[in-house]
Amino acid sequence: MRLVLTVARNVALACFAALVLCGSAQAQRKKTPRPPARTAPAASGDELSKLHDEYIKATKEYKASLQKLLALYQESVKKAEQKRDQTQQLFATGLISRRDVEQAELAVTNAGLKVSEAQQQINTADTQIAQTLVEVEGEKQFARLGPIRRGSLIRTTSFIRYSGVGAWSLSQAGKIEIFFQQTFKRPLPIAVFGQGAIHNQWRFDPHNAMDISLNPDGAEGQALINFLQTNGIPFSAFRTAIPGVATGPHIHIGMPSHRY
Repeated sequence: MRLVLTVARNVALACFAALVLCGSAQAQRKKTPRPPARTAPAASGDELSKLHDEYIKATKEYKASLQKLLALYQESVKKAEQKRDQTQQLFATGLISRRDVEQAELAVTNAGLKVSEAQQQINTADTQIAQTLVEVEGEKQFARLGPIRRGSLIRTTSFIRYSGVGAWSLSQAGKIEIFFQQTFKRPLPIAVFGQGAIHNQWRFDPHNAMDISLNPDGAEGQALINFLQTNGIPFSAFRTAIPGVATGPHIHIGMPSHRY
């Protein structure tokens, strides 16, 4: 009898253990998370979004550096004015010469010019960055067209490019400015002449070019384009902006810029 009970008890324990193991396995299966479904990789080459982020970052950094520089220049003006006032007082008592006063006044003038220059850079920062962005985007389109022959003119819905027929350098800018001044009775609206500070930050190289803030489809823009083509001067005219990123239609005079 004891033997039967012992066997029965052992069988019961074995069954209980099996049930526990089975339940544990089921629980384990329930707890084990399924691997996440594979999603299609994000579309590569979202250049517009990337340019937008770079635009915001570059704008903030560039303007912040200009604001710091402006504050330093403004402080220099205050110091120069104080020194000028002291100099004038000393001159009134006959302790210093008139030349000392003139030098102090010149220092105030020079300090003021630096303030004006920094303020101008801040005011045109958005324009410069927008135009650079448009050129970067335009270069992608140009690259798809392949090399063009000298003297070729390409027109698309967004840009015009003329490769020129002779050597070009910024030393020729004078005759372009004279033409525009005589034709429209106002200075040529040069946004950037050569390598600007924003180009250094972007690692963009337009050292032998200048950007003109004119819409190529406007009367002034059309006249400038005709003058450039007649004189064999290379240019790239950008008609449209980058939606949501930059509003920078302009005329880039000189060979295309490139990033380095």
